[in-house]
Amino acid sequence: MIVFQYDQSFEGLLSCVFDAFVLKRFPDKLISLDEPEPLFTEFNHTVISSRDKRDRLWKALEKKVDRNTLNMIGYAWLSELPGTDETIFRYLRKTFESQQSIATNFADDDVLKLRQLAQKVSKEKHRMIEFVRFQKTADEVYFAPIDPDHNVIPLIVTHFRNRFADQEWIIYDTRRNYGMHHQNRKLTEVRFENNDLFPEGKVAEQLLAENELIYRQLWKKYFKAITIHERINQQLHRQHLPRRYWKYLTEKER
Repeated sequence: MIVFQYDQSFEGLLSCVFDAFVLKRFPDKLISLDEPEPLFTEFNHTVISSRDKRDRLWKALEKKVDRNTLNMIGYAWLSELPGTDETIFRYLRKTFESQQSIATNFADDDVLKLRQLAQKVSKEKHRMIEFVRFQKTADEVYFAPIDPDHNVIPLIVTHFRNRFADQEWIIYDTRRNYGMHHQNRKLTEVRFENNDLFPEGKVAEQLLAENELIYRQLWKKYFKAITIHERINQQLHRQHLPRRYWKYLTEKER
C-alpha cells in the first residue's frame, strides 16, 4: 500500500497530486500528518504543502477543464465528508491522464461521486442564503449563528456582502467555530472561544439589542395572523423548509 500524509488542507491536497506525478507513485490512501501509518504500508510519503505546487497544479488544471468543473471540485472539498480528498485526488489524476474531458463520464464512480458531493454543498449553500436570520446585538452588530453540515461560509458571504453592503454583520459557523465579520465593505475571519454566546441557533438574550425581542414578538404575531390554517400542508411545508433549519427562524419559536 502506498500512503501519502498531508496537512488536510486544500493546498495540501493539490500538493499531494503534484508530488504523485513527480514521483510517479500514486497513493492508495491519504491520511493526516498525525494519523498512524496503516499496516502493510509499502511506501509512505509526507507531503509538504506549497503555494508554488498548488498554483502550478491549478494552472495546469485550468487548461484541462472548464470553470464549472473547477467550481465543482471546490464545492466538493467544502463538503468535508470522509473520503472526499481521495475522491478528488482520483478525479484529478484521471483528468490529467485522459486526453478527453471526463466531466460527463458518470459511469465512472469518482466522477459521479464528485458531482453528488458538489450538489449537496450547493443545495446547502442556497438553504443557508434562504434561512440565515440576523439578530441585532447591543453593540449594533447583526449576528447570525449557523450550524451547516458543510462548510458553506466561503460560498455565501459574497451574497450577504452585496445584499447588506452598508451594515456591520457577522455570520458564524458554530460547528467549525469560525465566522466572517463584515465592516466597511471588508471581510475578516473571526473566532470566539465561548460558543455559549449563541445557543440553539440564536444569540443569547442578554447580548441582544433592547428592541430585538420586541421585533421578534411582532414578527411572530404577524406570521400567525397571515397563516391560513385550513390550507396548512405539513408534508409540503417540511419539504420546502426542512426541520433542521427551523432553529434559525423566529416564526418557529414556541
